[in-house]
Amino acid sequence: MQIEYALEPELSAEEFRAVLLSSTLAERRPAQDLARLDSMLRHADLIVTARAGGVLVGISRAVTDFSYCCYLSDLAVDAAYQRQGIGKRLIEETHRAAGEGTTLILVAAPAAEGYYPKIGMKHLASCWAIPRKR
Repeated sequence: MQIEYALEPELSAEEFRAVLLSSTLAERRPAQDLARLDSMLRHADLIVTARAGGVLVGISRAVTDFSYCCYLSDLAVDAAYQRQGIGKRLIEETHRAAGEGTTLILVAAPAAEGYYPKIGMKHLASCWAIPRKR
């Protein structure tokens, strides 16, 4: 089945939750809090989707200034559709939409650390964070 990619700034929290649950990303996201998922979507700068026959099978959610940097905060592909190049294409479409002058940055989930070098991403050794308080 052909996969269709699009920018979908109005994606619903329900569809977002469904793809989080069908991938492994729900383990690290507030998948049961629809209000928070909706807020995550409404405050993102880019939402790129992958659909098979109209069904959401992948998403990239990013925050960017469209000129220097792009933080890809969520990359999720339904487990039944993984290993078909969908994640790589979502990253490419996100980077294209953010602009070629941007550096695309993401923090890999532990289970996905081996994936990113395979698609040509460079590993950066240093990352710092202040944890969420809730």
